[in-house]
Amino acid sequence: MYETIVETHFGKLKGRAENGVRVFKGVPYAKPPVGDLRFRKPQRMDAWEGERDAFEFGPVCPQPDGLLAQAIEGVHKSEDCLYLNVYTPEEADRDLPVMVWIHGGAFYLGAGSEPLYDGTQLAKQGKVIVVTINYRLGPFGFLHLSSIDDSYSSNLGLLDQIAALEWVKEHIASFGGDPENITVFGESAGSMSIASLLAMPKAKGLFQKAIMESGASATMSAKLAKAATERFLSILNIDSNHADRLRDVSDQELLQAADQLRAVMGENIFELIFLPVVDEKTMPMKPEIAVAKGSANGINLLIGTNRDEGALFFTPESDLLPESKIYDVLEEYLGKEAADIASALYPRSWQGQVDMMTDLIFWHPSVVFASAQSRHAPVFMYRFDWHADSEHPPFNKAAHGLEIPFVFGNMDILEWLTGTKVNEETLLLVQQIQGAWLSFARFGNPSTDDVSWPEYHEESRQTLIFNHEISFESDPYRDKRKMLTVPNPQVSKKR
Repeated sequence: MYETIVETHFGKLKGRAENGVRVFKGVPYAKPPVGDLRFRKPQRMDAWEGERDAFEFGPVCPQPDGLLAQAIEGVHKSEDCLYLNVYTPEEADRDLPVMVWIHGGAFYLGAGSEPLYDGTQLAKQGKVIVVTINYRLGPFGFLHLSSIDDSYSSNLGLLDQIAALEWVKEHIASFGGDPENITVFGESAGSMSIASLLAMPKAKGLFQKAIMESGASATMSAKLAKAATERFLSILNIDSNHADRLRDVSDQELLQAADQLRAVMGENIFELIFLPVVDEKTMPMKPEIAVAKGSANGINLLIGTNRDEGALFFTPESDLLPESKIYDVLEEYLGKEAADIASALYPRSWQGQVDMMTDLIFWHPSVVFASAQSRHAPVFMYRFDWHADSEHPPFNKAAHGLEIPFVFGNMDILEWLTGTKVNEETLLLVQQIQGAWLSFARFGNPSTDDVSWPEYHEESRQTLIFNHEISFESDPYRDKRKMLTVPNPQVSKKR
C-alpha cells in the first residue's frame, strides 16, 4: 500500500493504492447541503488549500437504521453527504472508459460506499474507472417543496446525481478517464434514476451510455407530490407559507416525520411516497414518454431485470393484499382496460404478489422503456435467471439485486448473500456478465469474443438469458406483455 496524489481543479487529492487499484474515497462533489442550502439544489464546490486526504468514505444521507449499518462498519450519517469514490487501475492508461454507479434503495436508503458496490475488482479486471456516488434520499432529496414554493427545486436527489456527473466530466481525466466515454449504471432506484436522467435536459451530454438493472421509469404526479409536501409540513406543525422553517428542524425529526407521512398516506411496496416527480423546470415529462420522443437520442442502452424480482420483498408469511387492493394497484399502473385483462394473472397468493411486483415495478416498465429507446439508439436486453442452489429464500430464486455481485465481481458478498460457495460455473457467469458490461462501457455493445448479443427491436425483442448457461429468447412472456400493455401511453401513474 502507498499513497497517491491526483490534482483536480479544486485542489490535490491524496488516495491510496492497494490490491491493484488506486482508491480515492469521500471526494466532495458539491457544497454540503446544510443550513441555508438544505432543500436547495446542489452548489459548486469551493477550492481547498494544500492536499486533501481521500482515505475514508464520506458520510451517508440520514436514513433509517437497517442493513446499511450492518454493511458499513462505523457508518456516519449526515446531511453533509454529497461525496463520491473513485477506483482506478493502479497501472492506469489514459482515456479509460468511466463507469458511474448510482445505488438503489427505494430513493430512501443506501450509499455508494456499501461493500456490495466496492469497485476494486471491476476497475482492476476491466481496466476501467469506477465511480460510486451518494445523493440525497427520502425527505432530503425527494420532498418536492417546489410544489408549494417555486423558490425551491424539485428532484433534489436527481440534481445531486447530475452534479456528481458534472464533477466526473470535469475531473475524471486527472484520474486517467475519458470524459467523452462515460457510462452510468445502477440498480433498482439507481436504475429508475437513470431513466429520469435520460429525460432531464440538464443531464444531456454528461454520459454517453446507460446500463439499467431492475428499474425503469418511476415517478409520482405533481398532485401527489403537493399533497405529500403539505402533509409533511402539517406533521411538523409548519404552515405551508413558511417552508423556510424546515431549516430549524433536526435531521432526526425530519426522518420521524417522513415515517409518519408514509404511514398516514398508506405507503406500500407498490406505492412509494418519495419518488422523482414530473416537474416543468427539472423533468418536464415522464421518462418513458420523453425517451419515446427522443430525449435520449444516441445513448446506447443495456437494460434488463431478474426473473423473480419480487421474491426479495415477500415471503410466504407476508400479509397478502386484499382482492380490491390488487385491482387498484393494477389500475394505477396499467389503466382500467389493461387492469381488467391482467387481473387474472395475479391470484391472491404469495406467488401472485411476487409475480405482480416483478411485472409491474420491474419487468414490464423495462420492456416499455427498451422499446421506446430502441427507436433512437441501439438497445440490448437481458434477463437474469441464475439463483443459488439452496433451500433458503430469497436467493434460491433470481431475486431483486442478486446480479449486483456478478457485475462488481465481489464473490465474498455473493457467498454471504446466498450462503453457498462460489464454484467454477458461477465464476464463469461472473466473467460473462462482467465481460458484457465492460464491453458495453468500452464500445457501446455488450458482445464479447464468446457471445454475440443481438440488438433489441420491437419486431423480435431478442433477450439474452443469464443462467447456468447463456441462451436467447425472442419476446419472452409475449402473451403477458400484450396483456399488460397500456392502450393509451399517456395514462397517468403515481410511480
